[in-house]
Amino acid sequence: MSKKTTSDRSGRGRNTGRRHPLATVALLAIGLMTTGGAYAAVTTAAAADETASPAVTQSTIDEGQVLFDANCASCHGLDAAGTENGPTLIGVGSAAVDFQVGTGRMPMARNQPQAEQKPAQFTDEQVTALAEYVASLAPGPAIPDEEYLQADGDATNGAELFRINCAMCHNVAGAGGALTQGKYAPTLRGVLPQHIYEAMQTGPQNMPVFNDLNLSPEDKADIITYLKYIEDNPAPGGFRLGDLGPVAEGLFMWIFGLGALVAVTVWLTAKSH
Repeated sequence: MSKKTTSDRSGRGRNTGRRHPLATVALLAIGLMTTGGAYAAVTTAAAADETASPAVTQSTIDEGQVLFDANCASCHGLDAAGTENGPTLIGVGSAAVDFQVGTGRMPMARNQPQAEQKPAQFTDEQVTALAEYVASLAPGPAIPDEEYLQADGDATNGAELFRINCAMCHNVAGAGGALTQGKYAPTLRGVLPQHIYEAMQTGPQNMPVFNDLNLSPEDKADIITYLKYIEDNPAPGGFRLGDLGPVAEGLFMWIFGLGALVAVTVWLTAKSH
């Protein structure tokens, strides 16, 4: 009796420790799901990195330094600290370089009161490399984020801010205007949103700096929205007279309006005789 009992107990013990036939299948399924999930996460992150703006690398900075030494150092110095022919670039940030070089204002063709816009002399990649090199020298205003350049802000608020801060030089319609000593405020028509933002941010030429304490990034985006709105929507009142404001409109009335009245008066007087 005792042997049989012992045999039965050992048999039950072996049956209890045996795996279920579906256990292996379940383990394989869990392993596959874990591996597949990890692979999906890694590939998604890689795709996101590829679509995002490329990170600044040392090779980009080195390329920018080579370009700077060859094209800019003669005026700004090999260390970008400035010379008698050009100001220091320490602390101007990537935004200033992207604006000046991206709009063709730099390098200047000749010494003159103001750097004129002309076709850019460098590719977009070279402009980025120059900007990142100068930005690596010291902190400064950075190239703006895309979210502020979509021209989908509040055009009404942008119009009010533009009239208060910018219209006295650029004209209420952004057509530009003359300043003193051969300087001028350029037209803002056809200017890229990125360059408009950078100009407000860095204050090129004779323009004051509108930092984020003066005009928030949202305010700058609203101004860009207003400028793009008036650029895309022609004046509903008819001929705009160059958008030069009340002087041009008053001159038009003096020449054509009063001239027409004088002509009518002469004609009526001649007819009465």
